[in-house]
Amino acid sequence: MRGIEYRGLTRIEGPVVITAHSRNVGFNEVVAVYDREEGRRLGRVVDMSGDWAAVQIFGNSTGLSADDSRVEFLGKPMELRVGPGLLGRIFNGLGEPIDGYGDIFSSTTLDVNGLPINPYARTYPRDFIQTGVSAIDGMNTLIRGQKLPIFSGNGLPHNRLAAQIVRQAKILNVGEGASPARGTDGSVSANGTAEPFVVIFCAMGVKYDVARFFLDDFESSGVLSSVVVFLSLADAPSLERLVAPRCALTAAEYLAYEKNMHVLVVMTDITNYCEALREVSSIRGEVPSRKGYPGYLYSDLASLYERAGKIKGSSGSITQIPILSMPNDDISHPIPDLSGYITEGQIVLDRELFQRGVYPPVAGLPSLSRLMKDGIGPGMTREDHKELSSQLFASYSKVKQVRNLSSIIGEEELSDTDKRYLKFGERFEQIFLRQGENENRDIGRTLDLGWKALAELPGEELMRVSQEFIGKYMKPPGLRLADGPSRF
Repeated sequence: MRGIEYRGLTRIEGPVVITAHSRNVGFNEVVAVYDREEGRRLGRVVDMSGDWAAVQIFGNSTGLSADDSRVEFLGKPMELRVGPGLLGRIFNGLGEPIDGYGDIFSSTTLDVNGLPINPYARTYPRDFIQTGVSAIDGMNTLIRGQKLPIFSGNGLPHNRLAAQIVRQAKILNVGEGASPARGTDGSVSANGTAEPFVVIFCAMGVKYDVARFFLDDFESSGVLSSVVVFLSLADAPSLERLVAPRCALTAAEYLAYEKNMHVLVVMTDITNYCEALREVSSIRGEVPSRKGYPGYLYSDLASLYERAGKIKGSSGSITQIPILSMPNDDISHPIPDLSGYITEGQIVLDRELFQRGVYPPVAGLPSLSRLMKDGIGPGMTREDHKELSSQLFASYSKVKQVRNLSSIIGEEELSDTDKRYLKFGERFEQIFLRQGENENRDIGRTLDLGWKALAELPGEELMRVSQEFIGKYMKPPGLRLADGPSRF
C-alpha cells in the first residue's frame, strides 16, 4: 500500500530535505524520496511542525532537485524483518542483508524504535554470568540482564576483550532454584547447567579492519552460526549509525522475548553513535549542550541501554556490553559520564596497565558492577566471593596510596607493611588480572588466585574476610594468616 506522495521540496540542507507538506505525518516515519537520476532514496522524518516536515536521507542528497523531486510518506516507522533465519546473518546498519543470502523468509516485521519495558513486567537480574575473565568475574561480576559497558580509549584492547567475552560467556545459574555444577573443592564448573549465549554484534562507525577482526574471531571460534551481525562502517551515512543499534536491539528482543533465548548484545563504538547524533543535531539547528552534544543525549542513550533486561513470562534475557572510547581517556566526558548514570556499572580499561603489558588492563578501582552483590555467593558462585572481592578492592586501593607515597619518599623509606602492599599489588596484577586471550578461567580458579595474591599481606591487614574463610581457602589448609603469611 502506497502512502501520501507530494511533489517538490521547500529546500535542501545537506542530507536533510524540507517539505511543506506534513498532513498525517508521524515522527520517525519512513519516507521515500524520488528523483530523475538516482531513483528512490529512503529517509525518515526527524522533525515536523504544523505545515512542514524535515526528512533526513539515508545517504546524501547529491543530485536532488527541489522542483522535480517527489516525496512519499510511507505511513509506517522503520521496521526490521525478523524470523528464525536471523542467526548467522550479516546486515547493514539499516537491517538489509549484505551477506549474499537474500532476505529473511518471514512475514514478521518489528518497529526498530521498540517499546519501553513496563517496569512492573521486569524481573530483577540475579543469574551469574561466567566470562572466564578474572578481573570481571571476581571483582566486577556480570549478571544476566545487566548492561555493563566497557569504558576504553584509543589503542586499548577493548575489541580483544569483547571478543573474548563473546567466546567464553556462559550462564551458570539458569532458572529459579537452579544450581551450577560444582567440583569437590566447591568451585563452580563451566559444565553441567551452563548455557551459551546468542550474540548480537553491532558496529557503528568502525573501520573495516575492526569489523573484520570480529567476524574472523566469530568464525574461527565456531560461534558465527549463533551470531547476528549489524555493520555500519565508517563510510556509512551518519543516520545509519543511529539506526543500526536500534535494528540490533530489535533483533535481540525478538530472540529473547519471542524465542526465549539468552542474548548478549555487544555494541561498538557508542562514541561514534554519539558523534553521529551531534552531527544530525547540528544540521537540524538545535541548541547544543555540553561539548556540542544535544541536550537530549541522556534520554537518547537511555532509549538504547534500557532495552536490556529480563521480563516476566519469558525465560529469555538481553544482556548488554556497550563499548565506548573515552576521548583523551576522560571519564568525565559527557558520553561516559551520562552512560554511567544509566548503566549498572562499568568496566574501565587502564592505559598504565596496558603499557606495562597487563592484559586485560581492567582498572581495579574505577570499575564497578552494581548488580554484583545479588549474583554471587552460596548457590551462585562460592561462599567466600563477597568477602574476598571486598578485601581485594580494599587492599588494591591501599596499593595505589603506597605507590604514590613511594614516588615521593622512595621505596626504601616505606614501612615493612607498605612494602608488603607493594608486593601484593605486583602479585595481584601479574597472577589475578593478567591472563591470556584464550585463557578461560572458571570462577573457582579466579577466587583461588585472589587468595593467592592476598598471601603477600600480613594477617592483621585482612579485616574484610572471616577467619573461617582464611582457614578454608588459604593454603596450606587450616593456616590462619594472623599466625603468619602463607606461601604458595
